[in-house]
Amino acid sequence: MSTPDDLTRTTATGARDGKAGLDQRLARAVQAVTARALGPYQTAIVRIGFSLTWLAFLLRELPHRHELYGPDGPWSLELARRLVADNRAFSVLLWTDGRLWFEFVYGVAVLSAVLLLLGWHTRAVSVVFMAGVLSLLNRSVFVGDGGDNVLHLASIYLVLVRCGQVWSLDARRAARRAREAAAGPPPRRDLAGPLLWTVLGGFLLATTWFHDVTGEWWVVVLLWVLWLGHGLWWLVSRYGAGEARVLLDVLANLAHNAALIVLMAEVCLIYATAGWYKVQGSRWQDGTALYYPLHLDYFTPWPALSELLASGGVMVMLVTYGTVAVQVAFPFTLLHRGTKNVLLVVMMLEHAGIAVLLGLPVFSLAMISADAVFLPTAFLVAAGARAARMRDRLLRIRPGGVPGQRRTGEGKASGAGPRTLVG
Repeated sequence: MSTPDDLTRTTATGARDGKAGLDQRLARAVQAVTARALGPYQTAIVRIGFSLTWLAFLLRELPHRHELYGPDGPWSLELARRLVADNRAFSVLLWTDGRLWFEFVYGVAVLSAVLLLLGWHTRAVSVVFMAGVLSLLNRSVFVGDGGDNVLHLASIYLVLVRCGQVWSLDARRAARRAREAAAGPPPRRDLAGPLLWTVLGGFLLATTWFHDVTGEWWVVVLLWVLWLGHGLWWLVSRYGAGEARVLLDVLANLAHNAALIVLMAEVCLIYATAGWYKVQGSRWQDGTALYYPLHLDYFTPWPALSELLASGGVMVMLVTYGTVAVQVAFPFTLLHRGTKNVLLVVMMLEHAGIAVLLGLPVFSLAMISADAVFLPTAFLVAAGARAARMRDRLLRIRPGGVPGQRRTGEGKASGAGPRTLVG
């Protein structure tokens, strides 16, 4: 028979075991968010998607850039300054109305989109990319179609995430340095990064010294902090002690993982808000909401196709109700991977249909790029490996190496992949 002392000892032992288990789980959680940047493939595809979307928009509107964001637009510099005085938005195009300055900013925005797409010095280029996006979109805030809001937010998140770990020129350069270090001779120094950092510093210094940035002081302070942080990172990684490098790496991983969670929450918030607002609309309740934009000239780039879809009442009703159901349900499906993946495909196809039927390609591409943060790692790794094989086949490159040895690279499909937040 158990005595009260036995029961007391058993309870104390169970409490200690439970506390030890909780401590172990907490330690594993801390290790997971500090030891590595989660979701490397997801952040890479988000980087590629948003930079490609912004680049396509800039190139498409190249003939009309002066009317949209330049000195020839209906939204004058004075009106833009009065609006920015209230909302404190950032735009370097509000510093002067000169045509040469506008052409320079537009050209830098195009160049930064290309470099970010390729993944060339992503830490520094992402800051330039953010400045270009904010400057152009905040210059004329009434010419967007909804995708500009998503681009606006994503450009800030891309500064904080380590989006060049895979599928980038940075990853290729890191792999080449590792091979050179293993071969024996010291790796060659990359002067492009310090040169780019110096140019950005000179630009920030000239901006702070010669321009009144009183209304935009917080953005200028943020840019200076990012600039100094990049320089400190380079110095420590090149000359610092091991402890300092580990500390900076941990801080970078924390910022990356936090920004990744915020990006995922932002996507869920967009869909949840859109879905619940649609539920309250009478046209969405009776299933006819899709019928009306299909009969507006502004949203019918293909009139025959729009008329064909609008002529089917059952199809209009199914698409209308299906849109609401998918948007409302998606945030609740994140706990079930299979259901989440199915709805993710449905939402991407929905945005592709919006791009074709309603003529909103920037909005659709931006939302598809944001949705990509939830793509499963196995799918992205397999897609990257297949793209690499197609590239090698097109370029007629024969894989080298010892027979039987697995090829290594950013898109390898074998072995234990990096841990992610989305599976």
